[in-house]
Amino acid sequence: MNKYYVYFLSNKNRTVLYIGYSGQLDIRMEQHLTRQGALFTKKYNAHDILRFELYGSKNEAIARENQLKNWRKEWKWNLIKETNPELRTIGLEEIGFNKPAHK
Repeated sequence: MNKYYVYFLSNKNRTVLYIGYSGQLDIRMEQHLTRQGALFTKKYNAHDILRFELYGSKNEAIARENQLKNWRKEWKWNLIKETNPELRTIGLEEIGFNKPAHK
């Protein structure tokens, strides 16, 4: 089964929110952490994963990402808090990747 992730990133102060999708989340996170990812994450230092959703197809993940990007900011934060009320950073090893991304 293919795995595609929709993920939510924020900065250390939890003042910004970025939503993206990837079929290779570990590689994509490495890009964000080394400032080679999206311009937004580079500008605002948004590289802490707060939530992720797993999908079996690229089209499903893209559709969900687009849906979420159209939501109000408050709705996005409430969705994150459903599974992560403390807004703690989720490590890649918790998602099922063997080695953590760039330190």
